[in-house]
Amino acid sequence: MIVLPGFGADDLSTVPLRSFLRRLGHEVEGWTLGRNGGNVQALLPKVAERARVLAERREQPVHLIGQSLGGVLARELARDEPARVTQVITLGTPVVGGPAYTRVGVRYDPAQRARIAAIIRQRNRIPIGVPVTAVYSRRDGIVAWQACIDHENPQVEHVEVSSSHFGMGIDPDVWLLSAKLLAG
Repeated sequence: MIVLPGFGADDLSTVPLRSFLRRLGHEVEGWTLGRNGGNVQALLPKVAERARVLAERREQPVHLIGQSLGGVLARELARDEPARVTQVITLGTPVVGGPAYTRVGVRYDPAQRARIAAIIRQRNRIPIGVPVTAVYSRRDGIVAWQACIDHENPQVEHVEVSSSHFGMGIDPDVWLLSAKLLAG
């Protein structure tokens, strides 16, 4: 299993969740790619290679947990390479509109936001062929909760929690939900 950090974060941000899952007996790794700089197109091949190496070493597809933008990467990898991915769990991940529905959207000029939204609409036409659980919160504070609801992929299960955006990685309810999903 690989846990992918959100925008601006690195593996240190996922240590609590990974440690909890390890204590339950899961083989869990970080993404080992440093700080998530947010360039999905540049990062996706690197995440795909990390998943390929791990899947080959373990001789089975990998589970992916992604927080925020890490969840975007997890979903896109599952969309592109479903044979390498068993399951995706996203935590506060915007699946609609990209940065326009987040607090960091102001860092992008309007043309960039429009380009990203168009890419997302185009990508969302391709179904994701593995189970996805989208964890979201109306109290998120960073990502509009409505942007976490996937209307394009009907097999996505949506689960609401009461955590803040940054708190999802340390929220006991999210940990227990993740453990339940991974055990199922």
